[in-house]
Amino acid sequence: MAESNPIDQAFLSKLTEIVLANLEDENFGVTDLVQKSGYSRYKLAGKLQSLTNKTVNQFIREVRLQKALEILQEEEITVSEVAYKVGFNNVTYFVTCFHEFFGYSPGKVQKRGSEIPKESLSASSTAEQEHKRPSWRKITYASVGILILTGFIYLVYALLSGNLSADKSRSVIENGRSLAVLPFRNLSEVIADQYIYDGIMDEIFNSLTKIHELRVISHTSVEQYRNTVKTSPVIGRELDVNYLIEGSGQKIGNIFRIRVQLIEASTDRHIWAGSYQYTMKGTKKFFRIQHRIAKNIASELKATITHDEKVLIEKVPTADIMAYNLYLKANSYQKDIKNTHNQSSYQTAVDLYNAALETDSTFAKAYTGLAFAYWNRYYYETYFEKNYLDSCLALAAKALKYDDQLDEAYFITGEYYRLHGQPEKALYNYDKALEYNPNCSPVYPVKGYLFALSFGDYVKALDNYQKGLTLIRGEGRRKILADCAYDYLCVGFTEKAKYYYHEAFELDSNKAAYLSNLAWIEFCQGNFELALNYKEQQQELDSSATDLLTYAVIPGHNEERYLNAENYVKERGKSGALALQSSHRIGYAFWLAGKKMEAKNYFDRQIKYSEESIKLNRSISQTKAAQYDLAGTYAFLGDKAKAYQYLEDFNKRNVFPLWWITLIKNDPMFGSIRNEERFQKILQNMESKYNAEHERVRRWLEEQGSL
Repeated sequence: MAESNPIDQAFLSKLTEIVLANLEDENFGVTDLVQKSGYSRYKLAGKLQSLTNKTVNQFIREVRLQKALEILQEEEITVSEVAYKVGFNNVTYFVTCFHEFFGYSPGKVQKRGSEIPKESLSASSTAEQEHKRPSWRKITYASVGILILTGFIYLVYALLSGNLSADKSRSVIENGRSLAVLPFRNLSEVIADQYIYDGIMDEIFNSLTKIHELRVISHTSVEQYRNTVKTSPVIGRELDVNYLIEGSGQKIGNIFRIRVQLIEASTDRHIWAGSYQYTMKGTKKFFRIQHRIAKNIASELKATITHDEKVLIEKVPTADIMAYNLYLKANSYQKDIKNTHNQSSYQTAVDLYNAALETDSTFAKAYTGLAFAYWNRYYYETYFEKNYLDSCLALAAKALKYDDQLDEAYFITGEYYRLHGQPEKALYNYDKALEYNPNCSPVYPVKGYLFALSFGDYVKALDNYQKGLTLIRGEGRRKILADCAYDYLCVGFTEKAKYYYHEAFELDSNKAAYLSNLAWIEFCQGNFELALNYKEQQQELDSSATDLLTYAVIPGHNEERYLNAENYVKERGKSGALALQSSHRIGYAFWLAGKKMEAKNYFDRQIKYSEESIKLNRSISQTKAAQYDLAGTYAFLGDKAKAYQYLEDFNKRNVFPLWWITLIKNDPMFGSIRNEERFQKILQNMESKYNAEHERVRRWLEEQGSL
């Protein structure tokens, strides 16, 4: 057999060691194994296939599963904890893989492990499984034997092949360089000085995020622990990090004292600490201390800092202490704007940012701070204006003039271009932000959104959502989970959609929202009565909940349809925020209720909204949603020429999600033309594009070992 060859044994042992060294890294996959092993992708895959008849993904997964079995037998630990320990971020998927591989569930190991011999657990595999592979015990003994017998051979082999350099060896054995910077505590009696300690925390956080070898959890994720009494192990598990950074500070007169410590989360062991004192007279020493702290932490974690990263870390954002102080105060008000839309907080933040810029007109971060404030204030208010968010773009450009490596300025610029229908420019700026800050967590969700809606690339969309989920464990995580579920549903993977919607529900326990998501899953599959049943359950919990789409496509229910539309108008009318894609649905409900004059007003409103969106190239035009709504409205009103004009434009989308296929097949707005040959050809083209993307995602999931 090929496995008896010592060189082949060394090859397999080497790969096994690499996987085990990166066991807890859920993102460790084929590309990482290729890089760390020193083999080309083609050679690695070919040799593994010839020796084990396994793909690279299968090999990685089975090493993880073998280790999981060992942990279950040796430790008192939950299945969920084991799953995460061996690199599975989906417990359900872990249980499925475990059962398929061993022939019994991980729960069976826990329940019976102390009562029966290990051999009897292996014996529970089916005959077919036993035929396919040896028992875990044989594999374990064989692996140990291989390690002992071929250790020397592997060492010589690795040295001769150049694959055991100091750097590569270190990268193989080290993993888990993930951390969170917790809110710093203010030990002085002046509560109002908290913004200073938040600023110190920010600078340390910002420095660490520039290092590619570190995974640094987002700011919003750690805010929940500002006044926590939770222990380090609990926080570490909740944030899915190996290390925590805690800090405290005290101001005595004009002197600041700060203490920072690095903690191993799982053991609560303090592995590094530093105390610093400085006088708040200038920024040079202030920033130098914080940059030194970040570099000390990286050194403790044995993370390599490249020359370019060192330059980024040591950059001083402003030399003026007064400007920096004003900027920090502005940030404290900025936090309140997005969530509360408090006009007073907005104006105070703007005034403080402007004051900082009057003091130092080259302070790049003050320009982006001002841009974020304007963005949150005018995002919806200026939607139909020609200069929509132009001031934000100008401020970001100003920031980049003074600091062309500022990730947040590239992020704002990317967002501007995404909303203005220039996806290539948006993508360029997102990638520039990640070039200078690989932990720039806000980028990944919007980049995923861009790939799905503008490029029709659901593989890259889902990949970016997954990256976002590794960095965002608090505010914003629920939305990414829901977006992930939505995209899986768009390409026809309903079980994965259910999983991610349930994960979102687990975070906020919002049953009404969860029922709405279940309704959406059924809608996409054409199960309209079941979808309506879920919506009715949702409305029992939330009387303001409405659903114009399901009521539009389901036959009958005319009275409920009208009452639902009337409730929608009532609820949305309170804030003057009728959705831009809903007016024709309201019109349809009113029409069937005999209120045709009112219905006509809503149809006219839909035409105005959609045509203006196309003219200004707003987001609903970029996705072709505006064109679809116009086509449906004109088809219902009897104008076939315009209906097909907009349908043909709509048909130019790269990909059509499942829900749109289901909708157009059942949308009553197209009742007058649905059976026409021209309409049916458009439908066939939509289905062809959907099927192609479904297959592409299926292959990607298979390569990831997630199917």
